[in-house]
Amino acid sequence: MSDAPPSRIRRQIAWQAARLIHDEEVREYYPAKMKAARRVCQGWVRPWDLPTNGEIREQLLSFSRPLDRPQPGDQLLVMRLAALALMQRLSGFRPRLVGSVLAGQVHAGSDINLHLFAASLEAITSILDEDLLQYDVQKRTVHKEGQRRHYVQVQVRAAFPMEITIYPHNVANLTLKSTISGRAMERASIAELEQLLEKEYPQLDLEEELATLQESPDRFALYLALLLPLENVQQNPNQHPEGDTLYHSLQVFELACQQRPYDEEFLTAALLHDLGKAIDPEDPVTVTLEALEGFITERTAWLIENLADAHRLSDGTIGSRHRKRLASHESYEELVLLADCDRRGRRIGAEVPLPEEAVEQLRSLDEQS
Repeated sequence: MSDAPPSRIRRQIAWQAARLIHDEEVREYYPAKMKAARRVCQGWVRPWDLPTNGEIREQLLSFSRPLDRPQPGDQLLVMRLAALALMQRLSGFRPRLVGSVLAGQVHAGSDINLHLFAASLEAITSILDEDLLQYDVQKRTVHKEGQRRHYVQVQVRAAFPMEITIYPHNVANLTLKSTISGRAMERASIAELEQLLEKEYPQLDLEEELATLQESPDRFALYLALLLPLENVQQNPNQHPEGDTLYHSLQVFELACQQRPYDEEFLTAALLHDLGKAIDPEDPVTVTLEALEGFITERTAWLIENLADAHRLSDGTIGSRHRKRLASHESYEELVLLADCDRRGRRIGAEVPLPEEAVEQLRSLDEQS
């Protein structure tokens, strides 16, 4: 164990834990704290060397870039607009914005934190399902002041990750205290958030910005929503011994990543080429392109549309005129490569990413472009 004085160890652990949360390796304070302690101490950790959540929070805020005077297009503004749009969608559950987005302290790993008050979890998730949002539900119990308190957290995967904490509907008017400071938690209703936006962004047309946001759904959430049903689509075992269509699609995606990891359009075609099989197996290519219309580029659509013909090229069953037409296209080489990945993506037991990981990889490429 380190010979450094306890106060120094404590600061080191707090800094490491904050870095883990900032870099999104860990989402919550306690596991971040324990993982950081193992890194710093390389062994047993004395209880008094563990920092409080408040100490970790202070370190985390030191990584954040204060946005005192945000301009349109800033991350803070976009996150506040995204929060307001979801709050309006869930207005029946008295939503409140809390955390760093409300406080004006955000960074690359920040998420949007909302409190809702409802008697039914399903009433909320049904709206999320309707909006094609992907999410995870976790039920938690907290022991505080001799009482057990139950609540539910919903982690929404979107352009900005959102954490929704659902409390019983009958505590909406109670003052909730911060687990970090112990003081009353700062919260903003829909009306209060609108007032904040109008005050800090006087030139902003709030209605227009929200309308634009609602007209531009998260295409990656749509990808995942259309991809997941493929798990229930079984294929001809003679042609596809690997199993269901989702497993096949993820194999093709993984092989495509090995060939062109930087090419988002190519990888999107690899991952989504068989979506239509869960909608209309009689005409899967047409319905795939219809489902993705407006959400993929022309190049991605061309690759998906002509993939079957690329297999015919390999089989030698395509006419010379059609062959010349395909060969004249600027993405012909990628089409041939995609067909090769499609043929090889039929291995039993092949390692593949989770669907969520594949979609997040596409999102990451989009953010880097």
